[in-house]
Amino acid sequence: MAVTDAASEPPRIKRRHVTAAVIGNALEFYDFTTYAFFAIQIGHAFFPTGAGGFVNSEFGSLMASLGTFGAGFALRPVGGIVIGSYADRVGRRPAMILSFTLMGAAIFALALIPSYHSIGIAAPILAVTARLVQGFALGGEVGPTTAYLVEAAPVKHRGLYASWQSASQSIASMVGGGVGVLLALILSAAHLEDYGWRIAFLLGALTLPFGLMIRRSLPETLHAPDHLPEYQSGGIAIIRDHFRAIVIGLLILMGGTVATYVLTYMTTFARTTLNMAASPSFAATLVNGLFGLIASLAGGWLSDIYGRRRLMLIPRFAFLFSVYPIFLLIVYQHSTMALLVGTALLSILLNISSGAFYVAFGETLPKRVRGVIFATVYATSIAFFGGTTQPIIAWLIHVTDNPLAPAWYLLLATALSVIAMLKMAESAPVHLSKAESPGQ
Repeated sequence: MAVTDAASEPPRIKRRHVTAAVIGNALEFYDFTTYAFFAIQIGHAFFPTGAGGFVNSEFGSLMASLGTFGAGFALRPVGGIVIGSYADRVGRRPAMILSFTLMGAAIFALALIPSYHSIGIAAPILAVTARLVQGFALGGEVGPTTAYLVEAAPVKHRGLYASWQSASQSIASMVGGGVGVLLALILSAAHLEDYGWRIAFLLGALTLPFGLMIRRSLPETLHAPDHLPEYQSGGIAIIRDHFRAIVIGLLILMGGTVATYVLTYMTTFARTTLNMAASPSFAATLVNGLFGLIASLAGGWLSDIYGRRRLMLIPRFAFLFSVYPIFLLIVYQHSTMALLVGTALLSILLNISSGAFYVAFGETLPKRVRGVIFATVYATSIAFFGGTTQPIIAWLIHVTDNPLAPAWYLLLATALSVIAMLKMAESAPVHLSKAESPGQ
């Protein structure tokens, strides 16, 4: 069922509205991922070692910190279902405002929780609670925001618009890495550990009023005409009717999630495994964010021209065959240049593919279930693989004493995601017939 160009490109949605949605999404991801950048310092604050400490070794402290990071993923599927359903029933804007408010409150709390030495066991309990709230909020963020971007976009530029979902996450990584580099340069190692990481969290919390203001200004897209027929079923019928798309989406997002959190782990990997200084270690995250931003937008833009499948598959195949050689280079060169160049190459290949995937998956889902399915599939994949990736690779390095262990884990996840991508149908208007093409 097709709609007219006038209906599918509502004039009331302006670029500044899309920009507002993207900025809010980036702020949420900054709040969430900043924890990963300061995992070592946070581990020392809430899970200290030594006499009267929480754990017996530096490895135990790091694993406890990464476990708390993983706790943030536990409630993501719940957030995806609750807030995603709310977005499909009430609207994209109120759902995005709700998730942003919860995220801001949790990040502010995490920044102010006293250390273990000050309040004892209450410190790690409060930290885990804050991470659970963050996970619930972010679980409900991605679905409504992606739905909004797909629905707000002109038909011929849907890929570019939707790729801002992936790009906004790279912005968050870039800004978080930049904050980490700056703090590492201006603060001593002792000050960075004592309170520097709290500054990074407070910077995210300060964005809460700004984020709420820009999201309240967004026009609603839920009730605008769409390129797919209306879908009225609910409950278990949603899973039955979209089972194939759900499974494919889960596998693709699994591969992308493992890759994303391996790249996010590069700062900790450089510090704990390669024994590099703080500044070049944080620079890896900055590079990952910068090149991820450019590559995500390029992937979305090119998918509007050449189709979604081509832009998903070619870079992801290249990523698959590049993982081991690049990790080999990073480990054995043991230099800042190798770390930064290797991270940049992997980020480019991953994010070109991801930029095309976000719009492709959104285009396959009817509007009335787009928010909840996208949010739940994304959150479930993240919950199982985002929360476990960093503890798993830290454990693999520890038990095997092999710094290349992350590469093997990443290869397996990427291979499964490539297989799923091969099963995904083309959805770009430029590659559909005139009769099938959305907006024709």
